[in-house]
Amino acid sequence: MAREHEAPGTDRRQFLGRAAATGAAAIAGAGGVQALIPSFAAAKAGHPTTGDLAILGAAQIAEALAVTTYTNIIYKAPFFKRLASDDQGYLKAARQEEMSHYLLEKSATAKPSPFATFYYPPKMFADARTTLNILVTLEDAFIAAYLVGVRNFSSADLRVTSARIMGIESDHRTLARVVAPGVAKRDGGPIEKVPGIQGKAESVDPPNNNGYERTLKWTNIDQALAALTPFADKAAAGKAGFDTSKPYHFKPFTPRLPEPLGDFHSFLG
Repeated sequence: MAREHEAPGTDRRQFLGRAAATGAAAIAGAGGVQALIPSFAAAKAGHPTTGDLAILGAAQIAEALAVTTYTNIIYKAPFFKRLASDDQGYLKAARQEEMSHYLLEKSATAKPSPFATFYYPPKMFADARTTLNILVTLEDAFIAAYLVGVRNFSSADLRVTSARIMGIESDHRTLARVVAPGVAKRDGGPIEKVPGIQGKAESVDPPNNNGYERTLKWTNIDQALAALTPFADKAAAGKAGFDTSKPYHFKPFTPRLPEPLGDFHSFLG
């Protein structure tokens, strides 16, 4: 789905340029990596390459978008209140996890996300089907983006960290599909099929329908940034048919993960 919303010409170049500039500027403050956790200082990841910082910068945009999406589902989407308590709990936990990812990446780049205002298709938080379609689309994109990190990060520590985050994004994709049939009738449920970024409506039975994570054939982080462009750039959002009259702002917070053992304690896990 996000592929269809790829912004042509100047809009896309400006978006990619802003993201790349943030990564490049972070090189001067790369000491922020050292402050991430004591083990960083002894790791090869303590000397990130320009490419590493570009991937981390893109990941920050993705995580800021994810936090904004989950926040507005929880606090603005009418269908959320009518979900079963365990489904509500999943969405609340996902918000905490995405915020944790963002802060981890920010500590490495020493810069905030270059984009903190986001746009969505019409009825994004008013219509449950739209909400879940976009949520799965975004999680598909996040999975593929972190797999780019697994492929292209310069150190084993960063590659494994990327894989660890990707695993959580995969959980989120599956659990979003678990939520779909639990949507109340008054909210358009039960929802039995959900399309993702590939634009094919897939049955939610079973919700864990991947034997292998989908790379979307992305091999470069610019491909992930292009997919995110309509969500973060107002001009591109307008061209994609998104509702630019309703901007949504990323609001950072201090996360509390559901289980302390699941936090990022070190590169060793």
